[in-house]
Amino acid sequence: MRKLYNILFGLIRDIIANRKFLWQMTLRDFKQRYLGSYLGILWAFIQPTITVMIFWFVFQVGFKSTPVNNFPFILWLVCGMFPWFFLSESILSATNSVIESSFLVKKIVFRVELLPIVKIISALVVHMFFIAVLLAMFAIYGYPPTIYNLQIIYYLFAMICLSLGISWLTSALTVFVRDVGQFVGMILQFGFWGTPIFWNLKMLPEQFQFLLKFNPAYYLVEGYRQSLIYREWFWEHAYLTAYFWALTAAVMFIGAWCFKKLRPHFADVL
Repeated sequence: MRKLYNILFGLIRDIIANRKFLWQMTLRDFKQRYLGSYLGILWAFIQPTITVMIFWFVFQVGFKSTPVNNFPFILWLVCGMFPWFFLSESILSATNSVIESSFLVKKIVFRVELLPIVKIISALVVHMFFIAVLLAMFAIYGYPPTIYNLQIIYYLFAMICLSLGISWLTSALTVFVRDVGQFVGMILQFGFWGTPIFWNLKMLPEQFQFLLKFNPAYYLVEGYRQSLIYREWFWEHAYLTAYFWALTAAVMFIGAWCFKKLRPHFADVL
């Protein structure tokens, strides 16, 4: 636990010390990703928006989906989709962060551990936009903001910690085994359908529901719904919260340890 504390404290210190550089790298990441397109970085917001509009038309207009727990299905759906968009984009893009910035790896003074954070910040900028869209959708449907909405900040922090721990591990391994990136993408596809985003957990027999709760994405998706729909605080689910943070702490420690051990060999491979 003390090692994890030292890692996190050192990371926070490095983020503060390199905050301008991290923001410059984030802008550079946006520009490179959408270089050559007429709309530029607007595509980062347009593509997910169109996806949500398609789902709204299909499920709300086409299939006329019934409410979930007396709540409009489209609002219940986007509460699960938006955090998943951020989590999956953060992990998938951060997995390739070291390879994409190989020119920085050979600089001794640069903390390579910060590279996955650049990708997470890029995804965070887009996610903040969608949080605003989410709150606007709730207001349009007649559900004004409440004090429970502030809890989104907590779950956002939880997602950042989880994605950072995973990306430290995957970005380090990808340097040596390029297939890791493809494997991560495949796992995320399974994770999408294995997380109750489109479907309600109560659809499963009660004796099997606890298995889905081992998925950390369940805690995050349900956390958004608790903040916006069910109006429940995270400490009301003490056991699930304790499990999530124990798992996240373990993932961050393993990820940071592997990254530190493999870091001296990056320059020899890239």
